[in-house]
Amino acid sequence: MRPDFHIVIVGGGMVGACAAALAAADPRLSELRIAVLEANPPTSPPQGDADLRVSAVSRASQRILTAVGAWPLVPSQFLSPYEDMVVWDAAGKPGSAGAIHFSASATSEPNLGHIVENRRLLWALYDCPPFRQRITLLRAELAGMTLERDRAVVSLGDGRVLSAALVVGSDGAASLSRKLAGIETAGWDYDQRAFVTHVRTEHSHARTAWQRFLADGPIAFLPLADGRSSIVWTTRPEHAEHLAKCPPEEASREIEQALDGVLGKVEVAAPRGHFPLRLTHARQYCKDRFALVGDAAHSIHPLAGQGVNLGFLDCAALVQVLAQELESGGNVEALAELRVLRRYERWRKSENLIALGLVDALNRLFSTPNGTLSWIRRNGLGAVDGSALAKRFFMGRAMGTAGELPRVATPDSRPLV
Repeated sequence: MRPDFHIVIVGGGMVGACAAALAAADPRLSELRIAVLEANPPTSPPQGDADLRVSAVSRASQRILTAVGAWPLVPSQFLSPYEDMVVWDAAGKPGSAGAIHFSASATSEPNLGHIVENRRLLWALYDCPPFRQRITLLRAELAGMTLERDRAVVSLGDGRVLSAALVVGSDGAASLSRKLAGIETAGWDYDQRAFVTHVRTEHSHARTAWQRFLADGPIAFLPLADGRSSIVWTTRPEHAEHLAKCPPEEASREIEQALDGVLGKVEVAAPRGHFPLRLTHARQYCKDRFALVGDAAHSIHPLAGQGVNLGFLDCAALVQVLAQELESGGNVEALAELRVLRRYERWRKSENLIALGLVDALNRLFSTPNGTLSWIRRNGLGAVDGSALAKRFFMGRAMGTAGELPRVATPDSRPLV
């Protein structure tokens, strides 16, 4: 029986929209009918104040977004490149032996990445030519899903029932599609929340990302294009709630002290919010006719800014596996078979495990007041800073240029549109 769509992507956030745009842009998948199921698709962002939700977009992600024509659609005034990153322990100073300084000048790249509003990236993906020209947008919620031998049946909240050869779950960490597919997760809640806001500082951020590890979690100052900095402060839940509700002047003082006054006086210059943190990893990424990408497959602590970047790499890997199957003589009906989807799972699960494990270990190592561990941290940071090999490893992971990359994320990749 001919399915209504070859691919239905559940969840039209940044990762789901990226998966759709990549599939629509790949000429090897030009015959496929692709739909995105999203109850609240984005509208064109206003030209006003910067949104609190920002992402550190890696070099690999930039290449992926460029390949589908989305990156050029983000207005330049909302792109904030950063050339340097300084990381230090609370017991030390940014310029001391217990700190790490990463610089784009030590690489062949013009910068280490960009800080971009999530809503700008999302709209660019919806507005790029492959998405606009080839994607069917289903404005509804997921209500049910069954995975049958020859098709997947998707029930929508408005009563419609659709069939698909393949369903891609991209509906976030609390993924309903993952639950309906019967895929379990492993993980744990962190006894931490991320406090977020934007601030003005007395001294320029100098296109530098600043991160200081405190006993309760790291605080990061991420440079914005308008001269402000986006704050992501991982701290105790009760402290995050206090920072969000206390007078702005009090929050400003605490933020200034947390960064040890590196950027001088601090003034809160945006609304304040906070959200819980959890590590989640799906026990499997696929079943017959179903695959997971992004936060639906894995959610990670924000200290390294890798969440959406890992998701974009998932999308690129999945689309590459599907395209290669057709290119090698496979038929459309076979794309959703488990033997094909497991190639994607083996590839991305191993890469994501490295990232999740590394970030979790860093958070646990630095989020403790133990004196011995503090000494180890300071000396460890100093050792990394003095080792070109170690710095290349961490920079490669942060920029998304290390590991087994999908073709579209490599330096010699060419735009698909």
